[in-house]
Amino acid sequence: MRTCAEGTSAEDATADPLAGRTSAGDPRSLRVWCALLDRLATDAEAALAVAMAYRELDGLGRDVWISALEQDAGRVTVPRIAVYAPLLAVESDPKRRHRLLSALGPEEAEARPRCSAFALSGTDDAGRSVTAIIAPLYLNFVQVLACGYRPSERFDWVRHDPIVERQHAPRSGVPLCGALLEGLPLKSAVDDLAITIVAHTRSGRQVPEALTLFADLFGPGGEAPSQLAIPR
Repeated sequence: MRTCAEGTSAEDATADPLAGRTSAGDPRSLRVWCALLDRLATDAEAALAVAMAYRELDGLGRDVWISALEQDAGRVTVPRIAVYAPLLAVESDPKRRHRLLSALGPEEAEARPRCSAFALSGTDDAGRSVTAIIAPLYLNFVQVLACGYRPSERFDWVRHDPIVERQHAPRSGVPLCGALLEGLPLKSAVDDLAITIVAHTRSGRQVPEALTLFADLFGPGGEAPSQLAIPR
């Protein structure tokens, strides 16, 4: 199916997300803008670029961006969540969030996450545990929490990749930071990390910020972050 993205390059679409969109009478600017919107359903780097660019805007700039989406979301073929989720991930203003959620509309079946949260774990040459939790976001995107730690003692490093294409996420049988990963029940991984968080805190160390983004996972219900909990 033909979209308004045809005839533009990938480089054009990511150079400056909203540049020229409001330029009257410039069809190429509209094509570049729509090319970017089309890519947001499959390109994690483009989605991150949009989230970061939107976060840097002032209030007026954000309003202009949202207005542009309201005009042009129907010009592209991707699910609406692909163009609105990166903005929701960094928008904290209640009025703008309400505006974004209203524009998002009802959940589209094709936009639902295509995997469930799962965990992988292994041990590196130093005897340190390396665990990765892969949590779904939307479409084929996930976020990854990876930790290197001494169980029941402390964390040596923690990394959060806020939006990753599923095929590029850690997987069983592939090494991560010197540890060969294997599948581990999610509850076992969460319990192990939770115990280490307590020990890490009691030793006077500050809990790495990336772990706080997964607070829901370590809470009473043990639920993975919601599908809209993408980069903050």
